[in-house]
Amino acid sequence: MSQTVEGPRVYRGLNSKERAGWILGLTPWQALACLALAAPVLLAMSAGRWSSAFVWLLLDGTLAALVVVPIRGRSAMRWLADLLLFQLGVLMRWSLWQSRAAAGDPGPAQEPDLPGVLARLRFPDGPPHRQGRICLIHDTGQGRWGATARLTHNGVGMLSDADCERLAARLGTLLIALGHRDVVDRMSLYVRTVPDDGTEYDVWRAAHESSAAPHLARLATDELDRTIGSVSVRTELFVTISGSETVLAKPAKAAGGGTKGRAYVLYRVLDGIEDQLKALGVRTITWLTSAQLAEAIRTGYNPAAAAGLTAAHLAHPDPVGEDGLPMAAAGPTLAPTPAARAYHHDGFSSVSYAVMMPEAGTVFGSLGPLLAVRTAGERRTLALHYQVLSHKSAQRAVQRGRFRNNVMTDYKSSKGFTTTAVDARRAGGARAQESAVASGHAMVRVSAAASVTVPADWNLEDHAARLENDASGRFHLLRLELAQDSAFVSAAVPVGLGLPRLKGALS
Repeated sequence: MSQTVEGPRVYRGLNSKERAGWILGLTPWQALACLALAAPVLLAMSAGRWSSAFVWLLLDGTLAALVVVPIRGRSAMRWLADLLLFQLGVLMRWSLWQSRAAAGDPGPAQEPDLPGVLARLRFPDGPPHRQGRICLIHDTGQGRWGATARLTHNGVGMLSDADCERLAARLGTLLIALGHRDVVDRMSLYVRTVPDDGTEYDVWRAAHESSAAPHLARLATDELDRTIGSVSVRTELFVTISGSETVLAKPAKAAGGGTKGRAYVLYRVLDGIEDQLKALGVRTITWLTSAQLAEAIRTGYNPAAAAGLTAAHLAHPDPVGEDGLPMAAAGPTLAPTPAARAYHHDGFSSVSYAVMMPEAGTVFGSLGPLLAVRTAGERRTLALHYQVLSHKSAQRAVQRGRFRNNVMTDYKSSKGFTTTAVDARRAGGARAQESAVASGHAMVRVSAAASVTVPADWNLEDHAARLENDASGRFHLLRLELAQDSAFVSAAVPVGLGLPRLKGALS
């Protein structure tokens, strides 16, 4: 939901809960659990067994607190379960990762060797396309098919409010178009601000440097290279488009079935999406082959690997992009058991966060400060995951929201309670949301993740604190403890993982 005022458009409602509580903020299963825990206490009190009632009260009260009390986005019971599973993974060495190549037993070159949640992905090559054989991303866990493209864009940091407003409107048009295509429903945007290793410049300078250049000019150039090059950064931009297997199955069967049929169906959609991406200011769109996607994953885990890969491409150009890093070498070489608050991989350490949108709303481009690198050698990433709900799902969601707000408002009125400002805002938002969906607008689930990566011998907590400071006053960063490896994939690896399979919608 958005509201237009004088100045930039403010987007509100982005922090709405998918599963709002009905009874005193509790979900139905939490309310039933509390009733079940209260039953022994009430039965003991009705029978006059006060000592037993007191014992039951202590025991069930503790359990009720574990079920009800929220702690940093999760209930205490969920924290306890996650901690037990985390420690079990540590003790059983399930979370320790070493690639097969590093262990001396490399598999086939095209067989992916990836840790954690990436292990469920498959990367079959699609049939020939005008940009080569696009690598498809098959999520066997969620039953999804997608593809990733590398984009080039000038950024929005220097744009005026009017230009940002136009880009925001075009982004909304793109999301609406995704909802009307019936084949793809998810789009993930990844921005990685990484140190510029200077490989391309060194190769260019070696090829163009004059041997007759004055010695003083060489010294001045070398000094400029050391001064400017040490703080230079470059930005990588990726987009991943994906659709559900249940939706793709029927048109894929008509297109020949199997992987090729699904690829042909996706290709038709990707060609149409390119024009809408260019309307957002994207200059070039390159759909990644297996080798190119393997490099994007590899440099996500190991930013230092970019220098060698870039040098190899400059020395041996491959316009088609089919020669390069095999998928078996895409993942990290070594990833020790993840710590509760950080993730270590290939000599680097990362901290990842979920970006919680502010209650007061946000404006287009306000996430930019999260990508402001503060120290040479630091890398920051930001990912935005969108899922466009079908019109039928959106209608059900807004009807549930309106019904819930009406029931709670009527109940408070019948009991003599006054309606608070929060209740009025939620009711107004539900009505505006229903009106927007009825007029043909899309309802979108959205999540955002950010991470910071530094060499393993640096003080990681200092850089994490700087990222939190950059978000302070704009957003709330929720550190995804006990799940840092999965959070890192969501924030930095362009494969489209980042939204859970939940019913409902965020506006």
